[in-house]
Amino acid sequence: MNDITIGADISKDHIDLHSLPDGQTLRVSNDRKGFATIVRWITEKGVARIVYEPTGPYHKAFEQFMMAQGLPLSKVNPRLARRFCEATGRLAKTDRIDAELLARYGQLLEPRTLKANPQIHNDLKELHAARLALIKDRTATKNRANNLTSPLLKRHNADRLAQVERQLKAVDHAIMTMIGADASLSARFDILVSIPGVSQITAFTLLIEMPELGQLDEKAAAALSGLAPMTRQSGRWNGRAFIAGGRAIVRQALYMPALVACRFNPNLKAKYHQLKAAGKPPKVAITAVMRKLIILANALLRNKRKWTPKSA
Repeated sequence: MNDITIGADISKDHIDLHSLPDGQTLRVSNDRKGFATIVRWITEKGVARIVYEPTGPYHKAFEQFMMAQGLPLSKVNPRLARRFCEATGRLAKTDRIDAELLARYGQLLEPRTLKANPQIHNDLKELHAARLALIKDRTATKNRANNLTSPLLKRHNADRLAQVERQLKAVDHAIMTMIGADASLSARFDILVSIPGVSQITAFTLLIEMPELGQLDEKAAAALSGLAPMTRQSGRWNGRAFIAGGRAIVRQALYMPALVACRFNPNLKAKYHQLKAAGKPPKVAITAVMRKLIILANALLRNKRKWTPKSA
């Protein structure tokens, strides 16, 4: 394979591509005809990776088509890509420039390539995105109820809340049905719910939002979930460590299980009280328990075994 890196800037109507080190460029329409043109364009290149940013609904068809062709894709965080662009001193921003800078980002930093996701994971991801939107809608509807005085609007608001609850149940049932119909996902789900404090909702959130679980080492699992502490040190100064980055949805899903684990999981309960006794703030101790939970889930999935309490 030649060391060719392609940057792809994806917009609603078209895709701009830039190839390095040869510097060739291409613009195609963002549709199947354009995707086929891209495949023909790179057939002779022996591409190491195609680097692109997620752009809402506009990148999904491109991603699925290229994965079906077996091409190496690297989906990078837009914030990190933008900071890389700023570090190069390029202040201008156009689609062609963005494609070139994405290619340079991929060539220098070699971001990891995606593994092909089966269609079931794409369907689950779509259902879970709808579920998160419904939860936001439910919260907004409940908050709105506190400020309404008109009887008509109160009835409308109550009807909307009941509708959201019905839709949430339907989405949850669809997610559980899909997981139950897949032997691999069902086995992974059973392992996760065996951990004290991990509910069905938390389990399917981890399966959907962090499918890499079970294939990572401890540090990578903590970092990917955004629960790895970031050290701050310069000369003689030592700042307070903090967590940053990672997948916010995973962190949010682990917060309540961590609170439950602090009470009912003997090992994590001992860890929590140990940190509190050492003078750590409660939030820091809970974050440490969340990190332990994701590391535990990763280890159990890697070893394909359910949680069992440690013998005294």
